This record gives sequence, structure tokens and C-alpha cells, in this order.
Amino acid sequence: MAGEGTTQDAADPVSSADTDGDRSVQESSRRRVRRRVARGVLVVGALLTAMGLSMILACFINDRTIVEARGQAVAEVVDTSPIRTAVRFNTEDGRVFLPPNGVLYPSDLQVGQLVRVEYDARNPDLVRVAGRNWTVSLLPVASSLAVVWAILLPTYYLIRRSIRD
Repeated sequence: MAGEGTTQDAADPVSSADTDGDRSVQESSRRRVRRRVARGVLVVGALLTAMGLSMILACFINDRTIVEARGQAVAEVVDTSPIRTAVRFNTEDGRVFLPPNGVLYPSDLQVGQLVRVEYDARNPDLVRVAGRNWTVSLLPVASSLAVVWAILLPTYYLIRRSIRD
């Protein structure tokens, strides 16, 4: 039996070197996950910022399109809801339009109210309240992004801080 190697009995205690190695592997794994989560927080913030800036750009493009072929009319507000404000107006050639997406920049409009609108004569479904333009979108987008970053930056900081501890 001299040629047989010794085997460790299952009841023998595990050496402390093995547990220290397991702990360091687990800790480095946790740190990697926290770093990825922290990066994910910044990526979410960047995506939401890009979406907000895209909304402002879309408003600018819609306004420019309306200005290129501007038609003007008096519209009646027929419905207001949280997602759109519907108006009905007659174009210069006498057709009645009820744009499916509602009117751009509808704040403070009430059902039954008459309001001056400007629309794209080539596509009367694109209509905005007269005198309002893309700059109206700056305040809601900027305030939304301020709230987003007011939440995400402290979250990022706390996650990064926990990595160092």
C-alpha cells in the first residue's frame, strides 16, 4: 500500500486558504457586477437625454415644415385628453380636417374654445397653435431631464462608493 496516494476525507476541515480564495473571487465578482450596474445607470441617463433632445429636434423639424408651406385657420377644440388635444378646422380650399394626432403645443386649451392654428398646407394633419413653436418644448424636456439626472447621479455615486468599500 505504499504506492497509494493519500486522499482527503470528506470530514476533514477545509483549509483557510481555500475559503480566502473563494471570498476574494466572490468579492471581485460582486465588484464587476456593481461596475456594470453603475455603467448601466449612466447608459440609461444618456439614452433618456438623447430621447429628450430628439423630441426637441422633432418639434423644430415640425415647425420648419409648417413654415415652409404655412396655412392658417381658426380651429375649434373638440377634445382634450392627457395624450392629445383634438381640433377641427377648415383649410383654405374648404376641406374640414380633424388631425388624428391632434395639435402641437396644446397647453391651456379647453373643449369648445376657438383658437388660431397654423398647418402644413401640403399635409394638414401637421398643425400647431399659432404663435407657439419648438421653444415651448424646452421647459418640459429640460425639467424632465433635470429630474432624471437628479435621481441617476446620486444612484451612480452610491453604487460606485459601494464598490470601493
